[in-house]
Amino acid sequence: VQLQASGGGLVQAGGSLRLSCAASGRTFSSLAVGWFRQAPGREREFVAFISWGGGSADYADSVKGRFTISRDNAKNTVYLQMNSLKPEDTAVYFCAAAITPRPFLAGGDINYWGKGTEVTVSS
Repeated sequence: VQLQASGGGLVQAGGSLRLSCAASGRTFSSLAVGWFRQAPGREREFVAFISWGGGSADYADSVKGRFTISRDNAKNTVYLQMNSLKPEDTAVYFCAAAITPRPFLAGGDINYWGKGTEVTVSS
């Protein structure tokens, strides 16, 4: 499975962006998919994940109520709608996929990583 993230850019605080994670491979619909981010000088952190069927999702406390993750398995794509963006959301965002939700919820090895897309929120 190959993952390609897109949709990053420069936005003012309070604005919105939608990130997309397009996947190749027939097994995408059976994978849990999520987003991590890494700000300059900081460790990579979990942002959100969605289960293979879209029935379950979880978010980092810092983005709850502002970000929404969704998926369209027919298009092999996962989306991250980011609203009410803050300067502290500035980071490179990576999409990731795993055979189980565990790596997103409790840590562990991610099976597939995509290249990041940069998000910059100006104050």
